[in-house]
Amino acid sequence: MNPQEIADTLKELFNAATINTVAAGSWQIETQNLRLLVMLSDDETWLRILLPIVPVQEAQPFLEQFLEANFDDTQEVRYALHQNVIWGVFQHNCASLVVEDFRDAIARLISLYKSGLDDVFNRLIESRIRQIILAAKQQGQSLQATMQNLDRFYAEGLMGEIDQSAQVQEEVLTAWRRQLERLWDEID
Repeated sequence: MNPQEIADTLKELFNAATINTVAAGSWQIETQNLRLLVMLSDDETWLRILLPIVPVQEAQPFLEQFLEANFDDTQEVRYALHQNVIWGVFQHNCASLVVEDFRDAIARLISLYKSGLDDVFNRLIESRIRQIILAAKQQGQSLQATMQNLDRFYAEGLMGEIDQSAQVQEEVLTAWRRQLERLWDEID
């Protein structure tokens, strides 16, 4: 792709009023919800697209899950850390980049942005549930006994928020039970 193709594609994807040419070979798309940066290398052989996802302070508990997502889920884009921000990043050689792949990369970055911490949080929770199942099975507990322990932990205040309503607590317990049931047979 050349700079003109990049500019034309950005105009197709975004409202022209949201596109700002920062410098030759650099564009910033700023909407009410996001700020996307598109930059060419000085020699215009490489393209990089950047989208800030979340401040690192908020992401700190999930850094392992971000790296796992890079390995398993993010496809052509990656999470990266720079200037105390977790970014969505796409890099590609311009000579072999086609418009369709450029569009797909932008869509994927926006998807990462919209999911924010949700996907990595869910990944963390699933790993914790797997640890609970493994520990329960090592102690010879059944699924039912593990669920009873979970109920007891909530009743005793070891899990959940202090000010959770009974309805919210029941919804959370129901979600935990579903996950335990879903993952129970996968873990030996």
